[in-house]
Amino acid sequence: MLDQRLLRDNPEQIVSQLARRGLTVDLTGLQLIAQQERDLEQRRSELQAEGNRTGKQVGQLIRGGAAADGPEVAALREQGNRIKQQVAVLEEEEKSLEARLREQLLTFPNLPAPEVPEGTSEAENVEVKRWGSPRSEAGLLEHWQIGERLGLWETERSVRIAQSRFITLLGAGARLERALISFMLDQHTSRGYTEVLPPVLVNSASLTGSGQLPKFAEESFRCSGDDLWLTPTAEVPLTSLHRDEVLAAEQLPLRYCAYTPCFRREAGSYGRDTRGLIRLHQFNKVELYWFTRPEESAAAHEQLTRHAEAILETLDLPYRRIELCTGDLGFSAARTFDLEVWLPGAGTYREISSCSVCGDFQARRASIRFKDADTKGTQLVHTLNGSGLAVGRTMAALLENGQQPDGSVQLPAALVPYFGGERIG
Repeated sequence: MLDQRLLRDNPEQIVSQLARRGLTVDLTGLQLIAQQERDLEQRRSELQAEGNRTGKQVGQLIRGGAAADGPEVAALREQGNRIKQQVAVLEEEEKSLEARLREQLLTFPNLPAPEVPEGTSEAENVEVKRWGSPRSEAGLLEHWQIGERLGLWETERSVRIAQSRFITLLGAGARLERALISFMLDQHTSRGYTEVLPPVLVNSASLTGSGQLPKFAEESFRCSGDDLWLTPTAEVPLTSLHRDEVLAAEQLPLRYCAYTPCFRREAGSYGRDTRGLIRLHQFNKVELYWFTRPEESAAAHEQLTRHAEAILETLDLPYRRIELCTGDLGFSAARTFDLEVWLPGAGTYREISSCSVCGDFQARRASIRFKDADTKGTQLVHTLNGSGLAVGRTMAALLENGQQPDGSVQLPAALVPYFGGERIG
């Protein structure tokens, strides 16, 4: 969520930075609410100070010998009660204005970092680097063709169980999925991440804190009759792991990795990637999440991205790193690196991880702060997240990159101990 102080003191910065995202906003109404709230706060503070002075006067009179039930004391106490009533009215008005302001501010995306390249769409994203040697020979199959031929999953019966865009993994397919999850978690915990297995059902406050609500309500699955949703990503419960907390500065950075099933409606994506593992309503993912000091978040962004890249490199999967332009940034992100893995059967790179630094955007929504022992005040933490990796897309990349002339699939050496064999088929 954007800083209310920035709205009051420098609204031009919000307008100019959101314009970099391609958004035109009019903040006049919000500024008026913010100013009204500030005026009420000032008036309430003045009244509270007056009430405190009145209370002291009562004490002084009684200590000076005035009768506790005398007319002078009674008049001051009546004045104090009137002030308390006025303060209570102002507090309710403040709460109402604050709720209106917060409700509208929750709809604004994060401001892009200064170093984010300008652009209006994904066509203007910037390639940062490439790793590996992509296969490009003729006759290579796409992963869905390989999976169906080897019997790794079932799609038609999955429609009977649920609906389209769900998949049931079978045999070696299910074993490979499980092997990838364990491999990824072991890799990340060996680098100092704390493994988390969070609830798959999350409440509205958790979705709001991470930035999914209210923006992406239509793309999420909600449980009827409860304030619970199926999580679209482990980023949601990990953000709320410390919601409404004040952390000790020496705890930072906190680094978590979590496996969860993820559920998304993928609104607007029908007709694209309807076969195979690329775009499903339910998929598995291992998520990386950091809480850091503000001055450390830029370096943390590079580290988190490198940890996601290390999974691809250990699995010998060619990839490229893309920096998203201002017009392609996600809602909560201030800066994002996408990792795109090479799919030789499809002859293209496809996103397999999105690594973002969110600054204090999520921390302000979820009220997550930290405090140094030698300072009085608190500061908002910075949060970062990234896929480490999307499991189904990793499987798709392994099938396409490892396909052999005899129809089998050669697995990378690092995965063999987890899968229990070198080949599928």
